[in-house]
Amino acid sequence: MELYFLGTNAGIPTMQRNVTSVALRLLEERRSFWMFDCGEGTQHQVLRSPLRLGKLEKLFITHLHGDHLFGLPGLVSSRAYQGGTSPLTVYGPPGTKAFLETALHLSQSRIAYKLEIIEHTGGLIFEDEGFSVEAGLLEHRIDSYGYRITEKDSPGSLNTELLKSKGLKPGPIYGRLKKGFDVTTEDGVTIHAADVLSPPKRGRVVTILGDTRPCKEALPLALGADLLLHEATFSHDLADMAHQYYHSTALQAAEFAKEAGAHKLLLTHFSSRYSSSEELIPLLEEARSVFPETELAEEFTAFPIYRR
Repeated sequence: MELYFLGTNAGIPTMQRNVTSVALRLLEERRSFWMFDCGEGTQHQVLRSPLRLGKLEKLFITHLHGDHLFGLPGLVSSRAYQGGTSPLTVYGPPGTKAFLETALHLSQSRIAYKLEIIEHTGGLIFEDEGFSVEAGLLEHRIDSYGYRITEKDSPGSLNTELLKSKGLKPGPIYGRLKKGFDVTTEDGVTIHAADVLSPPKRGRVVTILGDTRPCKEALPLALGADLLLHEATFSHDLADMAHQYYHSTALQAAEFAKEAGAHKLLLTHFSSRYSSSEELIPLLEEARSVFPETELAEEFTAFPIYRR
């Protein structure tokens, strides 16, 4: 599991950075990836990346500002030409459906795969045996949501050497023990799963926040996150401007990460006033002064999400 960045700029693209989009790569877990936001030009960024749109399973929109949304019709319509035949589900705030369906209808775009658009106003929006996704409303000029992606715990590893020493060969018994069930052998011996299983592997939590000012509503989404992605549009000397435009500073993002007990913080959504990587260093430094486990998101770069 890792985050891979396709765009890290706020508002408008620059020669150095495109507008917002990030992929959550789940190749080992689901053989697919999920995308969060789809600013203009995202499909061009995909072409320059190792991602393949045929593997895109879900696409989550945080809010309906253009730098997070304008790339959606083009990406959805061209996905089939890049091998996309499996279903695609798009999640977003109210208005997502009207925006996408209108663009596809007026352009007479033909979608050769099943496209589902699910609008939400927060809460649990997806769950299966492997993952759940919760959404929560943040504080921005328009409704903007954050997403908490939780990987379900997985069973621990079987102590196969111990089982073999008891004369048990791989087979159905191994499968039942792996699922946590006690078993009784043909000889009448009961083997307790707890005795041959290591502790469960804790699922990872990733929190991806849309544009927001510092707000208490974001806290439940980020508590204990293994990786928190937070906007840092401005450095803290522009805190008043950040507040006026419903954004956050790098320092505020770090303070929030510390309060939430996150393990790692990634900063993104940088103002165009910071035109080079060197000009972003002060944002990194001010964040690390409060939360040392901070990094700057960088386009065409993967950030692994490790188990703790």
